[in-house]
Amino acid sequence: MTTATADRLIIFDTSLRDGEQAPGIALSPDDKVAVAAQLARLKVDVIEAGFPASSPGDFEAVHRIATEVKGPIIAALARTHPDDIDRAAAAVAPAERSRIHVFQSTSPIHMEQMLNMTPDEVLTSIADSVARARGLCEDVEFSPQDATRSDPDFVIEACKVAVAAGATTINIPDTVGYTMPDEFAALIGRVAEEVREGRDDIVISTHCHNDLGMAVANSLAAIAAGARQIECAVNGIGERAGNTSTEEIIMAVKTRHDHYPVTVAADTTQIFETSRLVSRLTGYPVQYNKAVVGRNAFAHEAGIHQHGVLKSRQTYEIMDPADVGQHSSLVLGKHSGRAAFSDALSKMGVRLEDVDFQRAFDRFKELADRKGEISEEGLKAIIEEETGIAADVVKLVGLHLRGGDQEPPVATVRVTRGDEPIETSAEGDGMVNAAFVALQDAFGFPATLLDYRVVPFTSGADAMAEVSVIIQTGPTTYSGRGVSTDVVEGSARAFVAALNKAMIDRNGALGGDR
Repeated sequence: MTTATADRLIIFDTSLRDGEQAPGIALSPDDKVAVAAQLARLKVDVIEAGFPASSPGDFEAVHRIATEVKGPIIAALARTHPDDIDRAAAAVAPAERSRIHVFQSTSPIHMEQMLNMTPDEVLTSIADSVARARGLCEDVEFSPQDATRSDPDFVIEACKVAVAAGATTINIPDTVGYTMPDEFAALIGRVAEEVREGRDDIVISTHCHNDLGMAVANSLAAIAAGARQIECAVNGIGERAGNTSTEEIIMAVKTRHDHYPVTVAADTTQIFETSRLVSRLTGYPVQYNKAVVGRNAFAHEAGIHQHGVLKSRQTYEIMDPADVGQHSSLVLGKHSGRAAFSDALSKMGVRLEDVDFQRAFDRFKELADRKGEISEEGLKAIIEEETGIAADVVKLVGLHLRGGDQEPPVATVRVTRGDEPIETSAEGDGMVNAAFVALQDAFGFPATLLDYRVVPFTSGADAMAEVSVIIQTGPTTYSGRGVSTDVVEGSARAFVAALNKAMIDRNGALGGDR
């Protein structure tokens, strides 16, 4: 049996019971054992392993978890039906420490529309079922389902009946995510005072759903009001909008220990791995901006934020990502500034002179405006493209394409040669060829395309690609490289790079293959 203390918060994880009830999740017994083993590594206090009476598969999973997983209390859910309670007791019997969790609805709408029972009949069912469970298991928990839409006086009465019958944990569920933090705190305060009646062995618990996005807020309000067990699920999975998030509760009370006078036993470094396992086995992805475990939870793109984090992590991170098994990342995107760009180059072992740095940074910002995020591979390509030629004779400043099924492709290019703007147009056998022909006109000499390659190095509709070309003018060949999210633009940039090398040779500055 778990005894309530003034500063110990019990983490009751229901990912395998309420979490699995989410539409589309169907964990096999092997899956459930794997998750339970990871929850044990996370050091949660209680694992609600399932609802044994619901199916033979669930009974098997709970029984296997009770047999194989050591450390946490293994709990099983049961209605107030004798058969449910007996099945729950049999399923958790092999556990080092076990619990039977009995629930019964107490709201008028549930009693009238679902149970067809009077309040007195409900109270009798609670007394009988909790007593039966206590006869089979020392640790019994009781939940008045839909408590937050019930008459508070009736909730108190039902909980007192459960305690008298042998329950030592009283769990108050916000079953449909209806309550608000101040309301819930008031109800928890009443339960803590009137049901416990000074008994230290009675633990007050909460089970909050997230229909209005209040699950974590309500649970934290309950802690302040005296609750010492929180029922929650990894990644917040569960019925409808889900449950209180296990990882958010753990990190909220650890990060704001000054505000919540409780401690938890969880090994927080296991949080991220637990989240990934649950996501993979359930098929439920974790939203990018999910607190604590989301991909972006410790990612920074805004230039001001990146500059601050590079100076001191605490400027924009209230948790150390290593504490939850995560790591910080500076995402290079359109909001990134010079500090983050320079830091990324430094980590890649790249050092650029001021002029090359400025060119590479300008090109990065141009591409980031279109793509959003630039990977390390993208940075390498940008650097190679922008620093491959020391001084462009001709610069590409614009490219316009037109044509379709019934019209020949036409490319219009705008370049500058020194301070002189030049615009040329040409038809071609496809858009890439049209751009090549137009650029030859802009440079003022012909060239032959010998080799053309496109290598994508990111995925998705906005994938970046590197275009490499080899051209020939007279007896000499020249290479060029271009990077863009648009293949034709990348091709034009590669042509310009190669044609510039040819023009420098034609002007007598350099000789030989390039």
